[in-house]
Amino acid sequence: MQILITGTTGYIAKRLALQLLEEGHELVCCVRDLNRIPDEIEEHPQCSFIKMDFLSPEPNKIPKTIEAAYYLIHSMATNADDFEDLERQCAHNFKNLVEATECKQVIYLSGIVNDDSLSKHLKSRLQVEETLKSDSYALTTFRAGIIVGSGSASFEIIRDIVEKLPVMVTPKWLNTKTQPLGIRDVLTYLSQALGKEVLYNKSYDIFGPEVLTYKEMLLQFAEVRGLKRYIYTLPVLSPKLSSYWLYFVTSTSFQLAQALVDSMKVEVIGKPSDINTHIDISPLSYKEAVELAFQRIEQNSVISSWKDAVSSGRFKDQLSKHIELPQYGCFKDIRSRTIENEDYTLNKIWSIGGRNGWYSFNGLWKIRGYVDKLFGGVGLRRGRTHDTYLEAGDPLDFWRVLFADKQEKRLLLFAEMRLPGEAWLEFKIVKDKLYQRAVFRPKGLWGRLYWYMVLPFHAFVFKGMINALIKPE
Repeated sequence: MQILITGTTGYIAKRLALQLLEEGHELVCCVRDLNRIPDEIEEHPQCSFIKMDFLSPEPNKIPKTIEAAYYLIHSMATNADDFEDLERQCAHNFKNLVEATECKQVIYLSGIVNDDSLSKHLKSRLQVEETLKSDSYALTTFRAGIIVGSGSASFEIIRDIVEKLPVMVTPKWLNTKTQPLGIRDVLTYLSQALGKEVLYNKSYDIFGPEVLTYKEMLLQFAEVRGLKRYIYTLPVLSPKLSSYWLYFVTSTSFQLAQALVDSMKVEVIGKPSDINTHIDISPLSYKEAVELAFQRIEQNSVISSWKDAVSSGRFKDQLSKHIELPQYGCFKDIRSRTIENEDYTLNKIWSIGGRNGWYSFNGLWKIRGYVDKLFGGVGLRRGRTHDTYLEAGDPLDFWRVLFADKQEKRLLLFAEMRLPGEAWLEFKIVKDKLYQRAVFRPKGLWGRLYWYMVLPFHAFVFKGMINALIKPE
């Protein structure tokens, strides 16, 4: 079957694409930036890619021969005031384009919307579902609550909280009930729904076998990790204070923290249906889903992460707009060293950041991360998805990977920290030399003052870093 997939670089779509390819389907993947095609599927013979922004789509790009499509576009991390209008417009444009094809079924992953008082993000998802309905194709909607899996936003946030805080004083929304569902089960529902006419033009809540409060989820997570945790809830923490609490304790952005707190105040309990008689599945318990996630982490085989989404940081443009280092109106710190062992240096570059640190004056990097977090930036807590592997679009502490190619021996990073300007950091090997370039394009007077304030630290931070990259330990 020829299938159209949207949101290809997102948490769900990236995993779903791999599963559908294993099942023998032909995929047409929509990406906003052709520089961000996931490495795992880029060279697959059954996979093709089209550049498509559904907010300003180009006509006639989608093959008329597609038989089914997945609508997996959604961002809780956006801070746009009019995000509901943008999401509706995006869905409307998608619908118009797909109606011009031979598509028989569109499958949409939404959120459970049974509470009387919905958050604005859940209202938006319901609005998108209504927009996607069509007389030209059948719509199948799956409504999920908390999704549990390695790299999912909820999993990583709970992991941050549980592993860092032995004693927690938490907001009262931790007593809100929900029905978490493992990512493996989500993918099963999505893939097995293809072509099932009994599911056409229907909506189903999908959920795990347990009803848990967020507090119970934290405590069960701690049990899986073999940790003893104490949690005390306070009624006095307002939604805004709760958002700041999440933001400072975890790796989430403030926009996502606000959206999560807004959603977590709403009880997410699914309505029973006959869906499990049509799809052969027995959903995992919460603990089983957590254990499976840690198996992935321990094997260093996390396929996707919520942090991979560009909206998880401050970067808003397409990567290709920043992939060349600017030459004019910039301050630069350029260093070079002769390489002793090329393989060692390349592996060291590709392992930089995250748990491995920055090889020189890590304490100063941490302080910069804390300062960034204090001023509303992403800080260092995002880390990296893989310890030794990088591809364009990956988060790397408070950087975003713009270009990563071991064959070309070049890694280019763009700063997502709070700055009065724009910053790039490049590592490139030419012949037997490593070149390390830090480039800063200031914005106004504050940008120039900032550069001269941090300039004294460059002398030993960047010098120590390049030295560590060329000398085997």
